[in-house]
Amino acid sequence: MVAVFNKELLSWYLITLKLKETVDAGITNLQSSTSTHPIKLLENTPHNRDDRQQQSDPREITIKDETDTEEGPKSPNSEWVIAIRGKLEQAKQDDVASLWGKLCIYRVPQYLREGDDKAYIPQTVSLGPYHHGRRRLRPMDRHKWRSVYQMLKRNNHQIKLYLDSIKELEEKARACYEGNIALGSNEFVEMMVLDGCFILELFRGAAGGFKHLGYSWNDPIFAMRGFMHSIQRDMIMLENQIPLFILERLLGLQYGNPDQKGLVGKLVLQFFDPLTPTDEPLTKSDRNKLESSIEFSNAFDPLSDQGGLHCLDVFRHSLLRRGPQPEPRIWIKRRSHASRVADKRRQQLIHCVTELRESGIKFKKRKTDRFWDVKFKNGILRIPRLLIHDGTKSLFLNLIAFEQCHLDSSNEITSYVIFMDNLINSPEDVSYLHYCGIIEHWLGSDGEVADLFNRLCQEVVFDSNNSYLSRLSEEVNRYHDHRWNAWKASLKHNYFINPWAIISFVAAVVLLVLTLVQTFYGIYGYYRPLS
Repeated sequence: MVAVFNKELLSWYLITLKLKETVDAGITNLQSSTSTHPIKLLENTPHNRDDRQQQSDPREITIKDETDTEEGPKSPNSEWVIAIRGKLEQAKQDDVASLWGKLCIYRVPQYLREGDDKAYIPQTVSLGPYHHGRRRLRPMDRHKWRSVYQMLKRNNHQIKLYLDSIKELEEKARACYEGNIALGSNEFVEMMVLDGCFILELFRGAAGGFKHLGYSWNDPIFAMRGFMHSIQRDMIMLENQIPLFILERLLGLQYGNPDQKGLVGKLVLQFFDPLTPTDEPLTKSDRNKLESSIEFSNAFDPLSDQGGLHCLDVFRHSLLRRGPQPEPRIWIKRRSHASRVADKRRQQLIHCVTELRESGIKFKKRKTDRFWDVKFKNGILRIPRLLIHDGTKSLFLNLIAFEQCHLDSSNEITSYVIFMDNLINSPEDVSYLHYCGIIEHWLGSDGEVADLFNRLCQEVVFDSNNSYLSRLSEEVNRYHDHRWNAWKASLKHNYFINPWAIISFVAAVVLLVLTLVQTFYGIYGYYRPLS
């Protein structure tokens, strides 16, 4: 009993000790928590707050400096500065003189686009990078691939041959275009091969027949009908050009001679011949005189080995063949704002047809295939025949845009169009030129022709003193300003308009002469009567 009792006492004793340890541990935790609370209160006192603030001020200044460094306008790491550096880097690349020398395919300036943007944007097919990927022009891509397939099949070649060859010319081809071309290397080369082969298939088909190239007689594209007129009009646009050396390389690969030159120029002239604004052949005598003329001995030949820049350039030179080649104009004279203001003031070359007729100047058609070759002699203005159709406006606008943009280009087309614009001020002027055989058009009315010429050069930078027609215009204006010529013209217009008017005039003159004779003899008889 005693052992058991002692054992129970021992158990209670141990339990009591355990409870005491637990209670002591709880009191200790409570005291520690109470002791920390006054410290927190102490830390929040104003004095300690000020001390903490003074200690944290340097850190706050450092943080603000970092913020200013990262976000401020003076930071070299800011997005603004990085963007400016990128623009300067692009300007550095654009400032390379060698790149400007190779530029020949331009974007038409906005001031020329005003009023007729459609004349510069292709409506059927895109060629080159400027209009590449346009949604409305994508349906023509499958026909481009058809042309590549037919070409490879006909020549038993692999596409890699053409891709590798054009890859060598990629840098040179990119330099022909204005601005940065946002196309990768492979995509750019593919576009050059695809568009170039398509152009060559059209050229060769127009020259030798599409059936000979393997196309069906009812093909919707590769046939001289249907879309061909729209395609020709798109292919002559300035923004829709492929460098001529790309076409020469592709055609040379087909013939096994990659370095051949000159053949593409001949194909260009045959293909775009329907767009020529005249159908008057050059007479044999005029041709002999032309070939023996020293003035035109150093003319550009579009079929020579030197070739041209692109299809528009070759076609332009063919229109101006054997034409005068003045010295290239300087950039400042062409581009300065002061020059442009002066150009608009001096753009009037010559008076209109109605005013010139009143001064006694006659108009006659000149038989020559050079529509720009105007002559004036002995009061007769001889102008070659000009054909005007629905594609004439786009043709002249793109030729003028090229002359305005290309530094080494002369301005014969611009000078001629402005000369005709000065001549034509009203439908009556067009009607009289049509009566003389100088203008032949397929537009709705003479008023539309007058409106066409009045709109072609509205925003063109032009100086009449820099025109090949300036001397001729001065001669015409001097003839116009001579009073005696105006009197003769007025007499002829008022009294010799028809046979009855001529008879009446002659009768009046005879009557006047007889009256004067009678008066003379009357006075003579009075002072010296007969004896």
